[in-house]
Amino acid sequence: MTETPGLDLTAFRGWYDGQRPGEITGELSAEVIAGGKSNLTYVVTDGGHDWIVRRPPLGHVQATAHDMGREYTAMSALRDTDVPVPVTYAHCADPDVIGAPFYVMERVDGVAYRSAGQLEPLGPERTAAIADRMVDVLAALHAVEPAAVGLAEFGRPQGFLERQVRRWGKQLEGSKTTERPNAEELHRRLTARVPEDNDEWNGIVHGDYRLDNLLTGPDDRIKAVVDWEMATLGDVRTDLALLLVYDQIATLAGGALVADVAKAPGYPEPQQHLARYAATSGRDLGDMGFHLGLAYFKLAVILEGIHFRFLQGATVGEGFDQIGAGFDPLIAAGLDALDQSPGQD
Repeated sequence: MTETPGLDLTAFRGWYDGQRPGEITGELSAEVIAGGKSNLTYVVTDGGHDWIVRRPPLGHVQATAHDMGREYTAMSALRDTDVPVPVTYAHCADPDVIGAPFYVMERVDGVAYRSAGQLEPLGPERTAAIADRMVDVLAALHAVEPAAVGLAEFGRPQGFLERQVRRWGKQLEGSKTTERPNAEELHRRLTARVPEDNDEWNGIVHGDYRLDNLLTGPDDRIKAVVDWEMATLGDVRTDLALLLVYDQIATLAGGALVADVAKAPGYPEPQQHLARYAATSGRDLGDMGFHLGLAYFKLAVILEGIHFRFLQGATVGEGFDQIGAGFDPLIAAGLDALDQSPGQD
């Protein structure tokens, strides 16, 4: 067996043979297909069968931020719903096997579209169809009753929005590279406008829903939703708002590290996404100003955190030098979202 950083194939095989005896029939090899800042994803093969193995980044010690059990639980629970997810095979909570907790799932043949350049050859009609299906799958996820799939204890929906505002405010305090008065103003206004809990909107939240966290098949249908490490129970409108903000981030923040699928010909405008979701879900979205303001704030804080690590020399790769430029435009957009909303603060 060849050596793969972060995945001891001999140890993996010994463990997996105990979970699913006889499934591995040949010598194993593996390669990393995604990883670095987030969880590491490997494709493992014995020459006749492939598996996907996911584990936290190398050297990571805060397991709560890269919770393998959370990903595995969410996908396993959603297997027989209308939400397409990979089939999960086994989960190992013991960090001593390969050096970190991990899980194993099927390899899904699909494309994670991240750039307009990937979508442009498909043409406007196919691009629009893929984006519409992305929204339809999100509505399907939000229609799943958590208790019906064994996820009643997957999160704490009561007080979810207040905790989100508080959490991202603390994140900003811990990673500011300079004084950020506009960001503090946005945080103050969000704190003052946290909506009351509404059971109608409580459901399964993916937490990082966007096109490049979906695998799209050659028939342009969504074959799998992946990257569930942020999944929880809460106000599902946060998923929709974050998707809309992700679509705007290439225009507002730019840079090589930012996905720009929304610039592809045929990709729907934000209002089209909202109308599609409302029609598919049968729900009246009402005022989304708070949720959009929170989503802009969250992504700005994430960029500030990356910029903070870049200044400390803790990032690897190119493109990080421009990441900090996106902070102010995102904060301004968040303030604008609240200004256009009828709520008081």
